[in-house]
Amino acid sequence: MVVALKKHWIVLQKTSFWSTAQRYLELLAVLIPQNLHTRYRGSFLGVYWSLLNPLTMTGLYTAIFGATFASYYGDSIVNYTLAAFTGLLITNFFSGSTSQALGSIVANGSLLNKIRLPLPVFPLTMIGVNVFQFLVGSFPLLAIVTLVNSQNIFYVPLLLLPFFALVLVCTGVGLLMSALYVFFRDLGYFYEIATFIVWITSPVFYPAEIVPENIQPFLHLNPLVPIIENLREISLQSTIPSIESFVRSFLGGIIILAFGWFFFQRCKSAFIDLL
Repeated sequence: MVVALKKHWIVLQKTSFWSTAQRYLELLAVLIPQNLHTRYRGSFLGVYWSLLNPLTMTGLYTAIFGATFASYYGDSIVNYTLAAFTGLLITNFFSGSTSQALGSIVANGSLLNKIRLPLPVFPLTMIGVNVFQFLVGSFPLLAIVTLVNSQNIFYVPLLLLPFFALVLVCTGVGLLMSALYVFFRDLGYFYEIATFIVWITSPVFYPAEIVPENIQPFLHLNPLVPIIENLREISLQSTIPSIESFVRSFLGGIIILAFGWFFFQRCKSAFIDLL
């Protein structure tokens, strides 16, 4: 694999912007399958293990909170169950992909000392692995739920819009955290607290309506909130979210991605000395 990566990077250094982007994709095409093969070698369910956590937590939330919060979901425990499931898909993707991206540069320090590679490719690989897991494992089930609720296949491809906004957010956060982790190796412990804050401020197992009005504006500082709302509108309510709602989710993702990329590029020159 090292030889293949080296060939890709030699060509990458001599090409234009669009060719560089193509070579990045080629590097990801090498690293993502390698990572998936390593992660799920000998596994019985493979990528479908990613469904175990949201399904288990959905069952627990429904058993504990379903009867209490069903009135906010049309007096239907089924609707509450589906709302909790969609929220968990978003928050689990965020916490899983960004946590894995956080240590990706440090974990590949020995490889980077042998061969010069574009550093962003490692956190991007972690995001790509989780995108593949979602599309293969979670998305088909989400698509079935959407199709059953809407009776219209048009709503299924619309699910990719909030998911794309989610990928933008996760990529920006992953780049930022992976850069910071090179300098601060205790960051992993603090990031567990950060992901808990993101999860608890996302209306996953509770309806947003129960949050006091003076606190609700703070919830919308969480970039996952509009994404969860958009996904639920499409999959559960069979409605197309407003342009304002889409813009809010995409704008948040673009800002976070731009900040994460800029910070990563500013810091990367110091990485090799610390790996």
